[in-house]
Amino acid sequence: MPAYHDLGYRSLFAHPELVRELVTHFTPFTLFDDVALSCFEPVDPVYVSERMAARQNDIVWRVRIGEQTLYVYILLEFQSGVDRWMALRMQNYVGLLCQNLIKQHQLPPSLLLPPVLPLVFYNGVPRWSASTDLATLLMEAPAELAPFQPFQRYVLIDQQRMDRAVLEANSTLLALLFRLELSSASEVKNMIFPALLTWFNDTPQESLRRSVAQWINHLAQRRGEPESFALDSVEKGADMERKFATWAEEFEDIGFQKGLALAEKARAEGLEKGAAEGKLEGRVSALRSVLGTLLHKRFGDLPQTATQRIGQATQAELEQWVERSLDAPGLAAVFGDDPAPA
Repeated sequence: MPAYHDLGYRSLFAHPELVRELVTHFTPFTLFDDVALSCFEPVDPVYVSERMAARQNDIVWRVRIGEQTLYVYILLEFQSGVDRWMALRMQNYVGLLCQNLIKQHQLPPSLLLPPVLPLVFYNGVPRWSASTDLATLLMEAPAELAPFQPFQRYVLIDQQRMDRAVLEANSTLLALLFRLELSSASEVKNMIFPALLTWFNDTPQESLRRSVAQWINHLAQRRGEPESFALDSVEKGADMERKFATWAEEFEDIGFQKGLALAEKARAEGLEKGAAEGKLEGRVSALRSVLGTLLHKRFGDLPQTATQRIGQATQAELEQWVERSLDAPGLAAVFGDDPAPA
């Protein structure tokens, strides 16, 4: 079963428009720049190994290129956490894909296997630390054996580390959605949603519109659970604009309302504990609890390093982190390790 994180992205990249935008705008490859959307074909990503064990890569597309109908297969894997063995996993995916092409008699007349482009899309908060080259996961082999060792690389697209200025200069829908996920609530309301509204008004493709709406709803639930909206029931631009405005206000207010409520709770808990343990100790303990709750709500399970920093922080640091946590794009921005966008 795909992880909850994957569901929204799987709906987005079921559309050739966004697959082409991902490769042409967020990787160094240029071979798909002028390829028509009709040349993109989805491929069933479920393969069966020799032991009848089902393996599934997240999304697979094949693209026809040139007069000789050269097929380039795109393997797209979604990750919300760092996987040390991703290069090995990708080698397995590529091997199973090639085996499936042979079994299904889908090779060209030359009976040669097509090239493959392995992509890993990562949107987790910790920096990606896994190697993109399988060779670094192998022991150093004797010189006589070195030519026979496996080889596999993949391309990493790290969403959290994308250059904000480059994203703002990119006019594609995918760049707009990435900005939506990386921006604070006020930026979403004042900048991103107006641009999204314009895009929805200009896009007649209902299927793509629904997938974008589905992705936004998944994002909303991760960031505070505002009421979802259904674009397929909206007929007039004014109605759509009101829905976007309402959703954006909820998206922005949820963080502040919960933050204020938790801050008030922290003060109350601080006073209560202060009667027995001292006001300072009680407030610091309550602030730690509040901060942990806010960060878990926004970013999921916290890494051990973040938990340790919270446990060792002073009252001033905790108060500053609680304030930042309301609209910071990631944990690094909360702790001041990575400056938040202006």
